[in-house]
Amino acid sequence: MTDPTTTSPAAGRPDAAAPGTSFSGTPAPQRRLPRYGFHGHTELLNGRVAMLGFIALLVAEWKLGHGILIWP
Repeated sequence: MTDPTTTSPAAGRPDAAAPGTSFSGTPAPQRRLPRYGFHGHTELLNGRVAMLGFIALLVAEWKLGHGILIWP
């Protein structure tokens, strides 16, 4: 049984396919990040801000001695 990586014409050549093309020469689709929606970095930021807000809420309730929505 032969190894397909050694029998391909592009084996061993780092410049076999130009960026944006596949080994067969057809253009490969480029992945672009959308400008809206869920992203890893925005989800991390939202999670960290939510954690800070939750801790601030706990500290405020502890200092006041009652919940934020309860008027004394």
